[in-house]
Amino acid sequence: MTVTTSSRSFRLVCTPEERPLVEELLRAQGYDFEPEPFSEWSRKITHEPKPLGSSLAAFFGLIYIQDRSSMLPPVILNPDAGDAVLDMCASPGSKTGFLAQLVGPDGFVMGNEPSRNRLATLRQNLFTMNLLHTATCSYPGENLPLPSGGWQKIQLDPPCSGWGTVERNPNVLKLWQGDKVKPLIGIQRKLLQEAFRLLAPGGKVVFSTCTTNVQENEEQVRFAVDEVGFNLLPVTPPEGFTFEEPYIEGCEGTLRVDPEKSGAQGFYIAAFTKPEDADPPEPFEAGLKADIMPRRALSMPGVDANLLPEGELAHVRENALFLPQYALDNFPETFRWRGFPIGKMARGEVRPSPRLRALMPEYQEGNGINLEETEPIERLLTGQSMQVEVKGKETGLYFKGLRLGRLKVKGKRVLWSEK
Repeated sequence: MTVTTSSRSFRLVCTPEERPLVEELLRAQGYDFEPEPFSEWSRKITHEPKPLGSSLAAFFGLIYIQDRSSMLPPVILNPDAGDAVLDMCASPGSKTGFLAQLVGPDGFVMGNEPSRNRLATLRQNLFTMNLLHTATCSYPGENLPLPSGGWQKIQLDPPCSGWGTVERNPNVLKLWQGDKVKPLIGIQRKLLQEAFRLLAPGGKVVFSTCTTNVQENEEQVRFAVDEVGFNLLPVTPPEGFTFEEPYIEGCEGTLRVDPEKSGAQGFYIAAFTKPEDADPPEPFEAGLKADIMPRRALSMPGVDANLLPEGELAHVRENALFLPQYALDNFPETFRWRGFPIGKMARGEVRPSPRLRALMPEYQEGNGINLEETEPIERLLTGQSMQVEVKGKETGLYFKGLRLGRLKVKGKRVLWSEK
């Protein structure tokens, strides 16, 4: 197998209006990049003076580093603004987060991660990216306790052998050979069957792997069509990639990324639809037991509760969570899930997280600190404080009007604190 050096890529994680400011923040720290042709959110690094993960944009969740091949499944699923999407195997949240950007704050994305160890990573990434219109759960992906036929869009990126990541993980070819791959093939087939059950008639599933193994790719496509009942939906190849021909007849319209010519990981992607005449969604009764709070619980300086998507605030133990309305309307009472963590509860009030930039109002003189340079922000993140004239216990931190986070006020000084 030929190993190639992949180009480092990332996504902007912000509103469309904020994209120029996020790019300006990156360039102010010496980074340069160019647009990727397959998505308006994607960029390719051309100059990286220090690891991109240490940038201010990464710290504040305004970008997400992701291989360009890994961005393709959400692009191909192509949900509309306002859609609801299920990601069946979600951690670390790369595709979950991208899907949430595509559906926008009026949509909803549920990320299911079967592994409890990986669930924390998924939740942390969605939290850092400030994707309030997401929720998470942890069930075996092949046995999700949700009603049949309830989802119009499903992303299925199952566990796989990862042969396409050999550049980054040289041992994958030794770890996953011969009979060792059989359990993966079995779980992938169960996941495909469950995706068919959960999908609404006429709905769309995108199946993707980061492996070059034909047994986990084209052979699974044939299984999905011949045994499960899916219709194969031909995919239009996105710009900026070179694709190989499928290895098996009957898989035309699926995508096999050529890693060497594409400068990316090896990846395989197929799209399916469920026949329109399949069984209709099964009826169920939605419900949730939670201590719901009024939105005025967030009525403190520097937080605009009107920026919350449609949904409710709930008091769960010591935490304040945002519960998207789609989840409240479409999940059975017995289904266990978690909304977006807004902050901590203290003395009956919500103390918002310092990272909750999504609810910060636009900058106006007097409602925060608006910095024109990156050096003072960098100093704040190393534990230094800054002398300012502000009132209250907290204030917003902005870069040229770009919302970053919330600073603690101590006397006439401000500092960054995760608490």
